[in-house]
Amino acid sequence: MSFLRFIVSVFFLISIFGASNAQLSATFYATTCPNATEIVRGVMQQTQSTDVRAGAKIIRLHFHDCFVNGCDGSILLDNANGILSEKDAAANVGAGGFDIVDNIKTALENVCPGVVSCADILALASEIGVALVGGPTWQVLLGRRDSLTANRSGVASDIPSPFESLDVMRPQFTNKGMDITDLVALSGAHTFGRARCGTFEQRLFNFSGSGSPDPTINSTFLPTLQGTCPQGGNNGNTFANLDLTTPDNFDNDYYKNLQTQQGLLQTDQELFSTSGSDTIAIVNRYASSQSQFFNDFASSMIKLGNIGVLTGTNGEIRTDCKRVN
Repeated sequence: MSFLRFIVSVFFLISIFGASNAQLSATFYATTCPNATEIVRGVMQQTQSTDVRAGAKIIRLHFHDCFVNGCDGSILLDNANGILSEKDAAANVGAGGFDIVDNIKTALENVCPGVVSCADILALASEIGVALVGGPTWQVLLGRRDSLTANRSGVASDIPSPFESLDVMRPQFTNKGMDITDLVALSGAHTFGRARCGTFEQRLFNFSGSGSPDPTINSTFLPTLQGTCPQGGNNGNTFANLDLTTPDNFDNDYYKNLQTQQGLLQTDQELFSTSGSDTIAIVNRYASSQSQFFNDFASSMIKLGNIGVLTGTNGEIRTDCKRVN
């Protein structure tokens, strides 16, 4: 089933996004920078040894990049003349991993100057970051070029906030050529990493103005979260694990947590606790089969990485991911 879904996804993407995406290739740097993947892996391994959140930070950047103007590295740009950085949009404030990208870019420029795009760095480092902590591997297609501009306003409309309902999230995915299986599978990236109190404390005390906590939070889990993020506390730099049970491993425990109402973000728990939703069966399937989750996650990541890419003579290869050449 996963292989069939992969084939269908490939043909769907070609039809939706045009022939330019067909130019992406797993061997794109075979002659121009044959050690590109190993260079990226080396930096990720070194970073992972001192920062367990490295992979989670990078995959978040990749997702947020691809959902705004496509996978073009626009999220990496700083403010500049004519450029309003996406980093300053609410959904990206506090995002980490930019320093990791810069370190990878420096390492690549030392060996293959002006060859590997920042957009491809995000795609490669995402796969490597997942694999380093026990997750699946997949064949990363390469050949993206970097954008010449950013789209700060697009972040608000295109990136799901942690407070969304499924009704809001669905079109955000379908508008990008993704389906409901992609939504549930990619949400599984929350099986590792951390989230600030501000992304979920609205569930803890006064959910949707009710004066009470979100009723979909497990009653024994709730006091733990309230203790981590006390009401009225200075919680700006306080984090909680996105996955309660195995926070630093890439596995299917995220879905098991949803079944016991221990999802951290509203957008997580909505996948299982929205009555009658078709997402419930997918959550149950992934909770019972890690291999099914891994297969679908890999397929969805390939699909994600093909959204709106720049190839050929479009865009550029930045020598510094923070600014255009």
